[in-house]
Amino acid sequence: MALLAGCRVFSHAFRGQAANLDGVCTLQDVMQRAVCSLRRYSSESKAGEELTVRYLDGGDSGIVVFGVNRPKAKNAISKNLVKMMSEAVESVKKNNKVRSVILCSMVPGVFCAGADLKERAKMHQSEVGPFVSKARALITELGNLPMPTIAAIDGAALGGGLEMALACDIRIAATSAKMGLVETKLAIIPGAGGTQRLPRTVGVSLAKELIFAARVIDGTEAKALGLVNHAVEQNKSGDAAYLRALELAREFNPQGPIAIRMAKLSINQGIEVDLTTGLAIEEACYAQVIPTKDRLEGLAAFKEKRPPRYKGE
Repeated sequence: MALLAGCRVFSHAFRGQAANLDGVCTLQDVMQRAVCSLRRYSSESKAGEELTVRYLDGGDSGIVVFGVNRPKAKNAISKNLVKMMSEAVESVKKNNKVRSVILCSMVPGVFCAGADLKERAKMHQSEVGPFVSKARALITELGNLPMPTIAAIDGAALGGGLEMALACDIRIAATSAKMGLVETKLAIIPGAGGTQRLPRTVGVSLAKELIFAARVIDGTEAKALGLVNHAVEQNKSGDAAYLRALELAREFNPQGPIAIRMAKLSINQGIEVDLTTGLAIEEACYAQVIPTKDRLEGLAAFKEKRPPRYKGE
């Protein structure tokens, strides 16, 4: 009885996650590849901003790209960047048309170099704690987005930069990319989730080794350790990981959007509990997809031997 009651509470608490997701997406490799390979995301953001946000259209409708753009600071995490990213995350969280988010860099050769140490050096000691708390909250919110998130690591992802990538569901790296939680070199520890997410990703003993040694590894080794899903050879334009991330987002797009959100919620919640509770969580999430129009559309499409046209309803 207690288990069933818990299941009902969970189901009620997350019923809002299954809100309607408008829009139909199909897997079309049209002119978007050419446009996206140039990575011109200025249509949704003002020139010179530290974060550009691009809502793709056409066959890629539903894919949103966050592009970090602080070339002089190697995309280091500043107060302003935290503010802009927090606003962007909040915006897509409330947008039921968004089916996946790609986090990438607009700066060649770097994903994110971690905290902006020059800005940090100018902070009073009393300011450091609150800033780290805001950065941690941002990365937590990024991890809690209901739709799939993909980090495209085309360059160095160090400290807080790797912590941002760890908060994403999937990581793709160029083989030449460099990654590491290097905070112990500065006599501090990862403070935005690194000590928690890295062990959950690569295992406790290996995470300890990497953090204690402040070790930096490349994309090939990261793939071998399970830190990234895919490692790809870098191309001349320096965006190989981004292009692979885009391909992956295109694989997600045609699937039932409510189902994907519920699958993510079930996995994320279930992995933190025992199997019995996890199965109850799965049952609660499954209950959210049963009454959807998309489920009936999927059955009809299968019967009629045609591609489904999901509307997120």
